Amino acid sequence: MTLPTDIPSRAEVLLTHSYHLYFDRKQAERQQPYPPLGTMYAAALLRETGFSVGLFDTMIDDPDAGFARALEHCRPRVLVICEDSFNFLSKMCLTRMREVSFKMREQAAALGIPVVVHGSDSSDNVRAYLDQGFEAVLLGECEQTLLELLQAMLRKGQGENWSVPGLAYLEHTTGQVVFTQSRSHQADLDQFAFPARDLVSMDRYSMIWRSYHGRNSTNLVASRGCPFRCNWCAKQIYGNTYLVRSAESVAEEMQLLKRDYGIEHLWFADDIFALNRRWVREFAEAVERRDAAIPFKIQSRADLMTDETVAALKRAGCEEVWMGAESGSQSILNAMDKGLTVASIRRARARLGSADIRACFFLQFGYPGETFSEIEETIELVRTCRPDDIGVSVSYPLPGTVFHERVRQQLGA
Repeated sequence: MTLPTDIPSRAEVLLTHSYHLYFDRKQAERQQPYPPLGTMYAAALLRETGFSVGLFDTMIDDPDAGFARALEHCRPRVLVICEDSFNFLSKMCLTRMREVSFKMREQAAALGIPVVVHGSDSSDNVRAYLDQGFEAVLLGECEQTLLELLQAMLRKGQGENWSVPGLAYLEHTTGQVVFTQSRSHQADLDQFAFPARDLVSMDRYSMIWRSYHGRNSTNLVASRGCPFRCNWCAKQIYGNTYLVRSAESVAEEMQLLKRDYGIEHLWFADDIFALNRRWVREFAEAVERRDAAIPFKIQSRADLMTDETVAALKRAGCEEVWMGAESGSQSILNAMDKGLTVASIRRARARLGSADIRACFFLQFGYPGETFSEIEETIELVRTCRPDDIGVSVSYPLPGTVFHERVRQQLGA
C-alpha cells in the first residue's frame, strides 16, 4: 500500500499533528481543508538548520493505519506532534485530538521512538500528557524550543538533557513535573522561513477545493497573537503578545503562492488582521507592486474597520471580513471584556458593504447573564445589519481563560 505523502525513509524527525478533517462532521461536509501552518513552520526551521524531516499530514491522511505506515516507513529518531496553533477549528475537537495524539505516541513507543508534543491541549494538561509517556511538552511558541531540544537530543549527544527553555518534562526519580525557564517570543517574524508546503500534498488540497468550491484556496499568516483581552479567548501559545511580519514579506509569500501553486483564494489565519492602519496601507502597496493580489478573507475587529483600512483592504484584494460581533447586547459585550460597542459593529458592516467586501459575524449565545432580552438584541442586530454570513457558537469556558475561572468559581469547583 502506498504512503499518503512523500515521506522520506529514515528521516531524523517526523512531524505530524492530530487534527483530522473528518473528526468534525460540519467541516467534513464543508470540505474546506487547510494545510497545518504551525507544523509546516516548525518543519521549515528544522530543515533550514540541517535536520532531515518528514511530515505526516493528518488533516487529509488517515491518522490510524496511514500514520502507522508512515511511521514504519520513516523510522525517525524522534516523532514531533506539533499541533497547528493557527487553526482555530481545532478547539472544537480537542478531546478527539488528544485520543489521536495518545495513539500516535503508543505506535511510536512500540518502535522505540521518543515523542515530544506541542499544542494548546498539551499546554493546558501537561501532567496528563507526561503521564501518558511523552518525553516533553513544548510550551509557548515552539519553533526555537523544538530546534534546541532536537539539537541536544540528536546532535550534541546530551540525551535527556532537558535544560532547554520552554519545556515541561517529568522528573522520573521524583515523579514531579519540571518546568524549565520560559522562552520569549521571536520578535522578528521575518526570520522564519516560509512554511514547508512541499512536505504536504498541496495537489490534494487543490483537488478538494476545486472540486467542491471551484477555486484553489490555501492559508497563510501575517501575524501571531492578539493584544485584546476578550475573557473567553484561550491564548495558551502567545498570550496577549502581538507580532507582525513586514508587509513586504507577506506580499512575497502571496506572490509565491500565486506563481508556484496556482492559489486563487487565501484565508489569513491570523487571530486579528489589520490591527495597524499604516501596516495595512503598506501591505496593499506591496501587493500591488509585486502583482501578488489574490482574493482573501480575514478575521478582524469591527472597531478596526475605519474608512482608510477598508479602502486599503479592498486594494489588496480582500473580499470577506469575519468580525467577532458576538452579541447585539452592549451589556453582554461589556461582560465579555470585548472593548467593543454595538454601534461600531453597525458602522463596520456599513463600511464594508459600501466597499463591496463581505461582512460576516461570529455570534456567541449562552454567555452568563444573557437572557431572552439580550438574545432579542442580537437577533435585531442581525436583522438590521444583514451580515453576509454568520458563524454561531455556544459560550464554552476553555481552560486557561478568565471566563473558565469565573465559571469554576460560580460552580464551586
